[in-house]
Amino acid sequence: MQYAKKLDAMEARFEDLTRQMTDPAIIADSDLYRKTTKSRSEFEEVVTRYREWKRDTQDLEGARPMLEESDAELREMARAEVERLEPAIRKIEEELKVLLLPKDPNDERNVVLEIRAGAGGDEASLFAAEAFRMYSRYAEEKKWRVELTSSTESSAGGLKEVIALISGQRVYSRMKYEGGVHRVQRVPVTEAQGRIHTSTITVAVMPEADEVEIKIDPKDIRIDTFCSSGPGGQSVNTTYSAVRITHLPTGTVVSCQDEKSQIKNRSKAERVLRSRLYEMELDKQRSLIGGERRSMVGTGDRSEKIRTYHFKENRVTDHRIGLTLYQLDQVMEGRLDTIVDALTTFFQTEKLKQQTEILGPAADDHSDRAPAGSRAS
Repeated sequence: MQYAKKLDAMEARFEDLTRQMTDPAIIADSDLYRKTTKSRSEFEEVVTRYREWKRDTQDLEGARPMLEESDAELREMARAEVERLEPAIRKIEEELKVLLLPKDPNDERNVVLEIRAGAGGDEASLFAAEAFRMYSRYAEEKKWRVELTSSTESSAGGLKEVIALISGQRVYSRMKYEGGVHRVQRVPVTEAQGRIHTSTITVAVMPEADEVEIKIDPKDIRIDTFCSSGPGGQSVNTTYSAVRITHLPTGTVVSCQDEKSQIKNRSKAERVLRSRLYEMELDKQRSLIGGERRSMVGTGDRSEKIRTYHFKENRVTDHRIGLTLYQLDQVMEGRLDTIVDALTTFFQTEKLKQQTEILGPAADDHSDRAPAGSRAS
């Protein structure tokens, strides 16, 4: 196998970390133990698949000589085993190629989701509200937590803007390709002649940064408090619970008025601010990456039309990968896995192509040592 040496090293490291987890000195240090278990978990999936590859490869090597047996029953058993193992090994090898791709360091993070109405007036704001409901349903299906930070309603009952924090397992890894311009084509409820209108919303998905990565100097922010507006009862509307934070060096402004507690609103606003500042830093880094294809950025350009929702035809089309589904009703109920899985597969394939281009002739180099008792394939 092409990556046998690298996989052998990863397996050795996995075994070393497993031994460390039984070390009394490491167990006694909670921080060190947590770091050790986290490091071990990062190797677990690839090591498990590699061990399956070694086992199946050894079984295949044992079955092939039996194809020459004089006993017809043994030959048939060997043939069935070879036919089972060969595709299984190829499948594992393809999976290992993906698992060995450089990990996106943000995949495990929570996200800040921002949805804003674009072109189309009230119709755009109505679709912004429906898109937020769609993502909330998806989060509910994944058992993620959605915390509303702020929202601005339109006169039509839609949302001009909504910002929310979504937390859970691998949220960013599933949401990161949703950023961009989403276009909706349908007949608005106010359209008497049945004409289809086109409206847009923008979706931004930002990885949440923690305090260690983005330190905010108290001297760099201005905090204002004000009375919350909108539904929530008298206590919300008459107390100075809403918080507006202005980051003076960048001019970034974040407001939060969802909670009745000023402390909770400030905490949420600070989380959103850190994420926006983190996103700014990421944008700077991306702009410095020379020669990298735009599709490899991974988060989606907000100015790019990425998806169209056509209600009359019950159709949703993702323009980046040419995927069309006639299941818009299900998508709007939060059943996004088909689209998310297709996007993930596409971008992983693109990264594999890029890696192959970088490796060049090395991709055909079989000089790596195969595991003991197996044959490189």
